[in-house]
This record gives sequence, C-alpha cells and structure tokens, in this order.
Amino acid sequence: MTVAALIFGYLLGSIPFGLLLTRAAGLGDVRSIGSGNIGATNVLRTGNRKLAAATLLLDALKGTVAVLLVGCYAPELAPWAGLGAFLGHLYPVWLGFKGGKGVATYLGVLIGLAWQVALIFAAIWLLVAVLFRYSSLAALCAAIAVPIALWFIASPQLAGLFALMSVILFIKHRANIQRLAAGTEGRIGARG
Repeated sequence: MTVAALIFGYLLGSIPFGLLLTRAAGLGDVRSIGSGNIGATNVLRTGNRKLAAATLLLDALKGTVAVLLVGCYAPELAPWAGLGAFLGHLYPVWLGFKGGKGVATYLGVLIGLAWQVALIFAAIWLLVAVLFRYSSLAALCAAIAVPIALWFIASPQLAGLFALMSVILFIKHRANIQRLAAGTEGRIGARG
C-alpha cells in the first residue's frame, strides 16, 4: 500500500503544468528561457503573471490533492503520497526525469499535512521575497524553518519527512545557491 501511495502521488506530481500552460498560451517551451525550469518562477519570466499564478496554484494542488485523496482512505499513507507528488514534480517520467525545483509542490504537500506550518512557510517566503526579491532564497529560508516547526507543532515523523524534502530542495537549488553567492541570481519579476 505504501508503494501504491507513492506511485499515485508520483503520477499526480509529474503533471508538468508550467510547460502545459505556456504551450497552450502560445509561449512555447518554458524550458528554453531563464532557469530552464518548468515551475512558476520561470513561467513568470515569460511576463505572464496569470500563467505564473496558475502554475503556482496547480503545482501546489498536485501535492495537496495527493495527500488528501490518499488520506481519505489511509491517513497513515498520506505522507507517502505527498513525497511521491514532490518527487514526481522534480523527476517527471514524461520529461526525461527533468522537472521543476519543487517549491510549490512542497508547499502543497505541507498544506495537506500541516496547514499551520504551511502558513509559517508562506510568511517566511513572503518576508524574504519582499526584502531581497529572490525566490530561491525565500524558498530555502522557509524550507529550513519547516522541519523545526513541524517537530513542535505536528510530529517528529512529519519533521523527518520534510527534513528529507528540504535537503532535496537544497540539492535542486544548488545552482541558485552558487548564483546567490556570486550575486548573479535572477530577481523575482526579471524577464527572460
């Protein structure tokens, strides 16, 4: 059953909404601009804020829906479905296992499992994004806080799951971290 929850989550998470939406809007392949990523931050680089917002929402919903659907039938398997959705977004089989960075799906899984901590994530992300205008920095700062908050608010098991997911986020953002250190990271709202 654990494997089934992981696979279900993975298949849901692997839907590349950023790519599908930009192609449907006639903007071509979002992977050919900016970071080459399929996520909302890169979709924003097309200059279309509505598509970026839709991508953010749909990528988050992949995680939330996976958790909630599996949780209706087997609550103990919901975290596994969430992990599957997160991994599906990062490594979608349909795109040769080259997906997004996972921040929106991470948040969606968090909403489904511990909405109170999702509010903490969102508050930290917004604060850092407003102060510094770097989406990657905002996401990484928020991802550091999540396992700590989960340890106190939810459970050590969820804290462990999100510690693993946070480590994966850092690995997926290693190029962003290098650009942040070099002062060459693209700011929120920058085109192309």
